[in-house]
Amino acid sequence: MQILPALTALLVAALHVSPSFAGQIPVVDGVIGGVPSDTIAVHKGSAAAAVTPAATTPGKLRVTENSGVCETTPGVNQASGYGDLTANESIWFWFFESRKNPDTAPLAIWLNGGPGSSSMIGLFQELGPCRINNDTRTVSLNPTAWNEIANVLFIDQPVGVGFSHGTTTVGTSQAAAEDVWKFLQIFLADSRFSKFQKNDFAIWTESYGGHYGPTFAAYFLQQNAAIASGSISGITLNLKTLGVGDGLTDPLSQYPGYLTYAAQNPYHPLVSDALLTRANTSMYRSGGCRDQIQNCYTTGTTSVCAAAQSFCNNNILSPLAGDWDVYYVLADDTDPYPPDFSTFINNATLRSLIGAEVTWTESSNTVYNNFAKTGDWMTNSRPHLETVINAGVRTIVYDGDADYILNFNGVEAMVDNLQTQFTTLYHQQQFANWTVDGQVTGIYKNAGTFSYVRIFGAGHEVPAYTHGNLARGQAALEMFRQVMAGQPLTST
Repeated sequence: MQILPALTALLVAALHVSPSFAGQIPVVDGVIGGVPSDTIAVHKGSAAAAVTPAATTPGKLRVTENSGVCETTPGVNQASGYGDLTANESIWFWFFESRKNPDTAPLAIWLNGGPGSSSMIGLFQELGPCRINNDTRTVSLNPTAWNEIANVLFIDQPVGVGFSHGTTTVGTSQAAAEDVWKFLQIFLADSRFSKFQKNDFAIWTESYGGHYGPTFAAYFLQQNAAIASGSISGITLNLKTLGVGDGLTDPLSQYPGYLTYAAQNPYHPLVSDALLTRANTSMYRSGGCRDQIQNCYTTGTTSVCAAAQSFCNNNILSPLAGDWDVYYVLADDTDPYPPDFSTFINNATLRSLIGAEVTWTESSNTVYNNFAKTGDWMTNSRPHLETVINAGVRTIVYDGDADYILNFNGVEAMVDNLQTQFTTLYHQQQFANWTVDGQVTGIYKNAGTFSYVRIFGAGHEVPAYTHGNLARGQAALEMFRQVMAGQPLTST
């Protein structure tokens, strides 16, 4: 089902924008996840470029309701707009009610990674109520959208990402968590959305979300405890679920996975033996990647952590990708799927309909540079993940087996190194086939309220893909359905 015929005609006539091919992780000077040489200069006094925002309302929302864009299911409400953190910091959101029982359905937020990438990626390429079509100019209703199950809130964060705009100073996952907490307080205090305060709350994220998800969840639990003790005032978030897809959480555990995956994965080797040997030396020699990440963990020094990111991504992550698409290794670099949607989203008519105030960009170089300067990339978010699991929050870590950039070898090593109340039970389990509608679509383990699943045939953006006879996004929706119901993964 295509939407807004008049708008579609405008989009078809628009100039084609070069596709960005789901590139959540920036390429800097030819290096995937590289560290810009001018990060310090960029960071000082940085602000989103060419922004002339509307008058802001600090501590309030500015909302456009039921624009008719994307969600066209009769009777399903949507809202988009800005939460103004301050007079010069505005966070963009796009909210879709559940297609079923929205008053009682859980509230899930979706965050893409980068750092600096827009969560509109998740909306239009992955799990939103509509998906971008191959023509890159129109969208179709998505039958496997996650708002089949939950009220879903897509957030462009930090400030400066996507449609968000204003003074751009956030450069750590912790600072990002604090701003998103402020935004959620504003969102849930608004009379249009306050009814969701009582509902179960979930965080779902991917890619750099391996940092965001655990850090945000741990901080939200801390804030909830402070509210309960009376030391701060606020709206308690009824955090029940954390989902992290293809995430960077614990670099020390995960970076050896690049060597393993590049040499042998379910599909084909990525590079020559000579390149593997060179990268192996860079990983394990004295002062190499492993030592630099460990030094980052030990010292927490921003310059040490930034240097580790630069060295490891220059010498391991980037060269071992070879000529294959880092987000989907079955395709040459770069894969035109999922289709680019920048032409669609930047149409002036559409932006007016949804209340967007600036030109959309998939990834903010300014925000990425801020994070590169602090070395946040190479910090360890695994302790936060352990805190969340031990707090009883149902947690799932998932990944696609065709993703190189955050490959399952690294993710599974991180999971194996978790130290939680379920660690012993997890290691006692054997991987079992996970079937969806009778189709084997992955392997999984459950241990207490923790689950892990490797999904076959999926790239970096797991909900964008299909496998076997399943519909696109069907496996991801079934995973979401089970976990959001507070259940361990089970085969269907």
